[in-house]
Amino acid sequence: MSQAFPGAQGAPVTGHVPVLRLGEVLLVTLQGDLHDSTAQQLQEDLAETIVRSGATGVVIDVSGVEIVDSFLGRILAEIAGQTGLLAARTVLVGMRPAVAITLVELGLTLPGVHTALSTEVAMELLRQQAPSSRFGGLRQESQ
Repeated sequence: MSQAFPGAQGAPVTGHVPVLRLGEVLLVTLQGDLHDSTAQQLQEDLAETIVRSGATGVVIDVSGVEIVDSFLGRILAEIAGQTGLLAARTVLVGMRPAVAITLVELGLTLPGVHTALSTEVAMELLRQQAPSSRFGGLRQESQ
């Protein structure tokens, strides 16, 4: 069952990127050019949605992005860092070869970001690596 969160209902709202919840995973699809203010809003929205929903993973589909600049690359790395601190993981999917080349040329390796060739592979990766405990606590084994 999927659930939409603010900015994700109906057509995209100016300044917001749709965020769709699929179980414990949030799915974000980036299309076309992403303005700096929209990218920053996405970063804030995702952090709030992870906390509110208890999501353990974020899949960001960049197949609709043709050009990535250093700002967007930095935002993607920051999103991965934030989701990690919130006990979730980020997987980037659908990267075009030109986008990958640009990121390397800019020196952006996107630490903390896992990649997959498709959304299905990303979802499976997140299922296989599901954290044992939400909110970062260690699970205590019964003795």
